[in-house]
Amino acid sequence: MSNQQTNGYKLVSDNRQARFLYEILDTMEAGIELVGTEVKSIRAGKINLRDGYALIRRSEVWLINVHISPYQGSGQYFNHDPRRTRKLLLHRKEINKLIGKLDQKGLTLVPLKMYFKGDWVKVSIGLGRGKKLHDKRETIKRRDDQKEMARVMKRY
Repeated sequence: MSNQQTNGYKLVSDNRQARFLYEILDTMEAGIELVGTEVKSIRAGKINLRDGYALIRRSEVWLINVHISPYQGSGQYFNHDPRRTRKLLLHRKEINKLIGKLDQKGLTLVPLKMYFKGDWVKVSIGLGRGKKLHDKRETIKRRDDQKEMARVMKRY
């Protein structure tokens, strides 16, 4: 068993693209409001967080543009819309904290991970600032340098 499963966490989806496109300043764990067929699809790993983002409307946080594939084991009538807007479950204090931080220029909420914590589906959302092109190049250079160092250390 992997380390993530022994701690009660089972990682379902990871948005690695978000850490490349955004400088993540703060992270927060949120619950998510789902229907039954969505939970079954998430258990099967049929989820894509890449294009997703979160918005705050009327003091509620909404997850937008996250694709959860329709569940194959049920008929089309009882299935869900793959890209529907889903409500994130946060405490009022956490939402107010996010509102205060989002007022700063250029910040956005992006989903980083989706995982099971016990029987509950949780989403890790990050408060991020978009990276400029030179920042992305720096990230690529740093990653290549680390790969090269690991390759050299492997020989010795």
